[in-house]
Amino acid sequence: MHIHILGICGTFMGGLAVLAKEAGHKVTGCDANVYPPMSTQLEAQGIELIQGFDAEQIRLKPDLYVIGNVVSRGNPLMEEILNRGLPYTSGPQWIGEHILHNKWVLAVAGTHGKTTTSAMLAWILQDAGYAPGFLIGGVPMNFGISARLTDKLAGKAAESDFFVIEADEYDTAFFDKRSKFVHYHAKTAILNNLEYDHADIFPDLGAIETQFHHLVRTVPGVGRLIVNGREAALQRVLARGCWSELEQFGTDEADWNLTAHGDGRFEVLFHGVQQGTVEWALSGEHNRMNALAAIAAARHVGVPPRQAIDALARFENVKRRMELRGAVNGITVFDDFAHHPTAIATTVAGLRKKVGQARILAVLEPRSNTMKLGAVKQALPGSLADADLVFGYGAKEGKDALGWSLGETLAPLGPKAQAFDDLAALVSAIAQAAQPGDQVLVMSNGGFGGVHQKILEALAR
Repeated sequence: MHIHILGICGTFMGGLAVLAKEAGHKVTGCDANVYPPMSTQLEAQGIELIQGFDAEQIRLKPDLYVIGNVVSRGNPLMEEILNRGLPYTSGPQWIGEHILHNKWVLAVAGTHGKTTTSAMLAWILQDAGYAPGFLIGGVPMNFGISARLTDKLAGKAAESDFFVIEADEYDTAFFDKRSKFVHYHAKTAILNNLEYDHADIFPDLGAIETQFHHLVRTVPGVGRLIVNGREAALQRVLARGCWSELEQFGTDEADWNLTAHGDGRFEVLFHGVQQGTVEWALSGEHNRMNALAAIAAARHVGVPPRQAIDALARFENVKRRMELRGAVNGITVFDDFAHHPTAIATTVAGLRKKVGQARILAVLEPRSNTMKLGAVKQALPGSLADADLVFGYGAKEGKDALGWSLGETLAPLGPKAQAFDDLAALVSAIAQAAQPGDQVLVMSNGGFGGVHQKILEALAR
């Protein structure tokens, strides 16, 4: 089958492209904005990429158009597809029908930590010999790719029965407003956390809780839910009905809990019995909770907790999750995907724990739809309070333009915070302020104009 993917450079659709090609389909695709790591991954897979959504692309005559949720009515190619009555489907539905239909699906849902937890879970299964397929919204460093059907390097002759997927609550497509994750039919489902996000889609937290309730309804009775016991929103979701096995984590009363040490190590407890100690280089309570969920989910498919704990000692994290981008003159530059105030606060706190009294220069681009709409802007100053200096960037024009004043929002932070609408001026200010020993933490869910390399080059000058 020849499929043509609209919106191919998104993390999900790019992963779908890799899976489809590996499954033997001819894959082409188009998008308006291209930036690493997805563009690099597509090129490495030999997938033809067309810039833009020109209606002339129908001349490719694919068997099916797979539509990403970035595509809306008015898109010239989509309008041509509709006018001609050509066959199309959504990305999540295609994945559910063509990739996941005969798999034991392990789905990782939650407002934060989906990518990291999915990567941890996939690595635990890989290390245990399960050779899982996976689709993750980032590039796990243990694998070097965001999606696969089979473990080719291990010489597996057949596909694994297990598939790990990042289960996003964002809507499926312009013609299907259900959350993506209802298409996956998970047998093991992690519900990591839940708070208000995606303000362009959901009017309030209750609307998101309803979508998580729908996810719970799709898990079979022989399936298992792994749920964060600290989250009141998730407890409300469970109160609306639970028809599967249930294990909770993260509280004294939960099935799974942990005891943290000051050096990043932590003990894993199951029903109060110590299972082992995770020894790794990652920091932060959020990563410990992610790991606890991954260990619990892996146990559902037969991986003993002690074996999962051992595997995490070799977990290498995910690109753009506290990824070291370089160091110049004793100044270190990190890249992180954090874009929601809760994730920003957690990321800054994790770095603070790691670097102690060293100065943290937080560089932020609030470009998610939720941030652009200003739905949670009031939480931004508090999320950045632990940084020593704050450099915010908000475009005045274009699709990433903010509908509110970043300078006014950051004003409670006083003179330590500055706001810019010019990327060159932002880079210059960072380079002038930075001193040896400083930690520059760049946070954005987009390419940020390649600001990481520009900062490194400015520091070198």
